[in-house]
Amino acid sequence: MMLKPAAAGPAVVACNTCRRSDGAGEGTSGQRDGALLVEALRALQAQDPAYQGVAVQEMPCLFACGDSCTIHLRAPDKVGYVLGRFTPDVEAARAILDYAVLYAESEAGQVPYRQWPEGVKGHFLTRTPPPGFVVE
Repeated sequence: MMLKPAAAGPAVVACNTCRRSDGAGEGTSGQRDGALLVEALRALQAQDPAYQGVAVQEMPCLFACGDSCTIHLRAPDKVGYVLGRFTPDVEAARAILDYAVLYAESEAGQVPYRQWPEGVKGHFLTRTPPPGFVVE
């Protein structure tokens, strides 16, 4: 395993090797669903300036294979979240990026539930404290 530098600001890190746990692991193009989700995230981000403040990054395997397609939402000094069980399409990408914008604007990474886009509800798997902190 090698670490590769990435932007340190708010980011959606998507697993590019995910295969859905329903056995439908690849799209019709032969690409894995994780790679398709990355494409959907990047295409949507390129079309809408509202999403420019959140980087879309990718890496192989977030080790959440039973809950793919999986993303990790992170930012310096904020609680991070792992979300999964998405379909690799524009609707999922929009919900992820809509939530990511709210997350980036939040003080410590907590977005009030009433503001959550419908498309992320039920997709949260874990939350992770930033280095040097725990949640009260």
